[in-house]
Amino acid sequence: MTAVPEGLDLARLQFAFTVSFHIVFPAVTIGLASFIAVLEGLWLKTRQQHYLDLCRFWTKVFALCFGMGVVSGVVMAYQFGTNWSGFSSFAGAVTGPLLTYEVMTAFFLEAGFLGIMLFGWNRVGPRAHFAATLCVAIGTLISTFWILASNSWMQTPQGYEIVDGRVVVLSWWDVIFNPSFPYRLAHMSIAAFVVTALVVAGTGAWHLLRGRRDPAIKTMFSMAMWLLLIFAPLQAFVGDLHGLNTREHQPAKLAAMEGLWETKTGGTPLNLVGWPDMEAETTRYALEIPHLGSLILTHSWDGEIRGLKEFPKDERPNVPLVFWSFRIMVGLGLAMIGAALAAVWLRRRGTFFTSRTFARVMLLLSPTGFIALLAGWITTEAGRQPWVVYGVMRTAHAMSPVSAQQVQVSLLVIVLSYFLVFGTGVYYVLKILRGGPAGSDVTPPSNRTPDPLQTDGAHLGPQAIPAMSGLSGRIDPDARR
Repeated sequence: MTAVPEGLDLARLQFAFTVSFHIVFPAVTIGLASFIAVLEGLWLKTRQQHYLDLCRFWTKVFALCFGMGVVSGVVMAYQFGTNWSGFSSFAGAVTGPLLTYEVMTAFFLEAGFLGIMLFGWNRVGPRAHFAATLCVAIGTLISTFWILASNSWMQTPQGYEIVDGRVVVLSWWDVIFNPSFPYRLAHMSIAAFVVTALVVAGTGAWHLLRGRRDPAIKTMFSMAMWLLLIFAPLQAFVGDLHGLNTREHQPAKLAAMEGLWETKTGGTPLNLVGWPDMEAETTRYALEIPHLGSLILTHSWDGEIRGLKEFPKDERPNVPLVFWSFRIMVGLGLAMIGAALAAVWLRRRGTFFTSRTFARVMLLLSPTGFIALLAGWITTEAGRQPWVVYGVMRTAHAMSPVSAQQVQVSLLVIVLSYFLVFGTGVYYVLKILRGGPAGSDVTPPSNRTPDPLQTDGAHLGPQAIPAMSGLSGRIDPDARR
């Protein structure tokens, strides 16, 4: 048994808290950046005003979420030095360069063109502005690539050897394109688009319930539901492939996800619900469906899945946490698919925009993308335990020589600061969403129309939000030609 350092659970809780706050903001910006690019492209093609209204509206939300994502990411990165210096010393030859590549190829691209995207409407031509928006969208996807490469290597490490207690890279190709990377990259990217679709749909539903039926509201609600119809089922397909990969490379995690303790021959049942008891090594109150576990997890009627009893007790994750976080993610995913199919049915009936029941359902479902995202990350990260680099380095060996009291104080400071700073940020985001996009009587900005976002010295501090949330343009007869 490995000795548990003082304050290990607190250090893990601190990192879990910061990463949970951080991940929701990049997820929104990844999806919103592409959504905004599509809206701007549609405006350039059709010159229909509501596309521009939506583009400007969601750009405000994107800017705030981008800023909060950067700040929360910096705090999270500092913890590698404060609480996890053992990991940094051991695996820094892998994680350091990968994070550097992310900054050089993605963050610089995003930051460089973000200013044009936000403040360049009257300073560059429409196509140049659209190119800047595309660069920001591409930058968010490149950032996802590098972050997932680093995290996936920690899940399924490849392309290295250990020399004098430290990782030495033998093949960067194997490090980056490790066995779980393609599935996890696709899974996370699709999750970001699902999160965005639900936020946009929830916003549209809110305004439909308040009686707005203008083209901007109807367009964003409709586009969001088409997006959900595409990506929610696709996420289920990719998740199935990811599960097959997990069975091969992280069998203990898969057994915890399914609450399986015994390796059964002739077919493994699926535990729909139950309560895994780690002391008794059984799943109590299990509702089993015979052979369905084998059918889903091996794609065969009698496929064998290794049970948790085949792994030493000190190499098993927290089974109840992994078991239930996985079911929350899957359950919400099925609800999203159901909502997307219901939208198709309502379209055929001609009541898509008038059904108040459906609008209420989508308003309630709008935060479930974040919940499913967090549940998926809990499944992934808690399921990897007790390893920080799976099968190579234990989490207990990765911790810095800090006391429980030091971690406790820093955790308290972070919690209070986060709720103050990000609570304020989320409040302003919700305020913008409640305000909604400009009405259909607003026309595109022109060189003769000053834009409140373009004034010299304008920035994205909280004091700028009231002006941003009340944006409206003026009619320019020449702007549509």
